[in-house]
Amino acid sequence: MRRELLGDDLIDDLIARAGQGGIALTGEGGFLPELIRSVLERGLAAELSDHLGYERGDPAGRGSPNSRNGSTDKTLQSEVGQVPLSTPRDRAGTFEPRLVPKGTRRLAGLDEMIVSLYAGGMTVRDIQAHLARTLGTELSHETIANITDAVLEEVKAWQSRPLDPVWPVIFLDALVVKVNDGAHVVNRAAHIAVGIDTEGIKHVLGIWVQANEGARFWAAVCSQLANRGIKDVLIACCDGLEGLPEAIEATWPFTVVQTCVVHLIRAANRYVSYGDRKAFSAALRKVYTAPDADAAETALLELAEHPLGKKYPAAVAVWQRAWERFIPFLAFPPQIRKVIYTTNTIESLNYQLRKIIKNHGHFPSDDAVVKLLWLAIHDVEDKRARQRAKEASLPKNKRHAPGRLVEGAPTDGWKAALNHLELLYPDRLAGHIN
Repeated sequence: MRRELLGDDLIDDLIARAGQGGIALTGEGGFLPELIRSVLERGLAAELSDHLGYERGDPAGRGSPNSRNGSTDKTLQSEVGQVPLSTPRDRAGTFEPRLVPKGTRRLAGLDEMIVSLYAGGMTVRDIQAHLARTLGTELSHETIANITDAVLEEVKAWQSRPLDPVWPVIFLDALVVKVNDGAHVVNRAAHIAVGIDTEGIKHVLGIWVQANEGARFWAAVCSQLANRGIKDVLIACCDGLEGLPEAIEATWPFTVVQTCVVHLIRAANRYVSYGDRKAFSAALRKVYTAPDADAAETALLELAEHPLGKKYPAAVAVWQRAWERFIPFLAFPPQIRKVIYTTNTIESLNYQLRKIIKNHGHFPSDDAVVKLLWLAIHDVEDKRARQRAKEASLPKNKRHAPGRLVEGAPTDGWKAALNHLELLYPDRLAGHIN
């Protein structure tokens, strides 16, 4: 259609004029806003003719109970700048335009642009300045906030969507955000749950904001997930938050709660001087790579008696206190250990989200936090999808685009882990793994 209406010669001439500064493509008085205006006004005129039943100047309209009655001027905000528009009226006031409905102040596409900029980490005021600078479009702070708030209903539906009855693995973690609380800005914990379904695909199960991360609130989160359909979880991976394992087991009594091994390593190394960390970590490796719990206990006792263990008893005590929540990890084969020894599955998501949260500083409400995190997840997924599509024609050894952050294809590691979990828990996974 573009070739039929606008030939290549005309396009080349337009580009040449734009390059010489003789014509502006966007902004006030630009070619594209004027083109959009012409198309819309012609379309609205055609709609009115269809509504009245006769064309302008047609003798058939004489004596008609309804007729044209001038127009109403207004300005539309768009992706290419402000578009002045004259909307035709009829005397009876029964004309309802469909192309640009009454009350419309923005063309389709601008809202999507604003939501995309917001999801990418720009604040409302940043977006306001960006649109004014690049498009000459003036939108109020409240208008932009209302546009981004339009996704809240979709977020609420996502937060309450039904979930599969059985999840082989879930990861629980929280990140700190700053929220306005009256006259003060306070820290709040955004609780995030990520689940691995029976096909090995990651899903964000939900986002919840609370004053601080605590086992009591995690218990409420688990209850909500159960109410949404989760009847059984095989393994729950989490950090060493006190009371969290009991909160999980209160909802799913047969779940194996696994404390993140990497969290334990980091917690122990906080008590070790930088110069000794490499040697201490090497000695600690014998504990979490042991073939079973007895061998791991022997390795920990040897570490306690080692000069490094005697020099840093507090570091050894970290493992001793978490022992009962660590040893379930040792009962699994290497294929399962590889994917549950760390909460990196959820921490990689949190890393992406923290970059976006940092730009915003603080949020006006808890709902604003959930809205941004939900939009940010979609935005990261879209960026990765575009990068993968760009590299689709390249040989596999030359593709560097990251995989899907969530809801992607299962990796070989997860496929192997699920196969072993099916052998370990045949009754609980029967009929759920394809």
